[in-house]
Amino acid sequence: MRIISGSARGRQLAPFQGKNIRPTPDRVREAIFSILTSKLGSFTELNILELFAGSGAQSLEALSRGAKSAVLIDADEYAIQVMNENIKRCRFESKAKVVKQNVFTALPQLVHSAPFDLILLDPPYNLNLISSTIEKIEHLNLIAENGIICAETSRAETLNDFKTLKLIDERIYGSTKIHFLCLF
Repeated sequence: MRIISGSARGRQLAPFQGKNIRPTPDRVREAIFSILTSKLGSFTELNILELFAGSGAQSLEALSRGAKSAVLIDADEYAIQVMNENIKRCRFESKAKVVKQNVFTALPQLVHSAPFDLILLDPPYNLNLISSTIEKIEHLNLIAENGIICAETSRAETLNDFKTLKLIDERIYGSTKIHFLCLF
């Protein structure tokens, strides 16, 4: 895995083993960031939140493209080690904050840091975490007015309807489905 574009372009990310980290393949991440660029215009000065962050590759991609800051949350100790190594490799120690905590415990503590311009989430597939996580984000008002939530699920998973968020785009890449939501 590598950073695709921006100031850390081409930088190799730390290798990892095991099933607790399921990275978004480079080609899918490239497609996601192409879509996000067309919707956001630029990543310059954006505040990023990545939930179920795994390797942290998506936040690092956003930072490489000019985002101001990123908060990366994951409960897995090994994922935290991989994230910290990747942040160091990309030289984003001053822009990235790693939180080792359960996402549902961490979210209420982020209210003081909100709003976030881009929220990336890639929970374990088929555990019914996606809609409940987005509902919590919505309830806590963590997304900025023109912000986007980019959620990755298995192809078979669907999202609930939300009170203040609408689905603006959805793409399928093999067994992965990417959902893009914003406030309406």
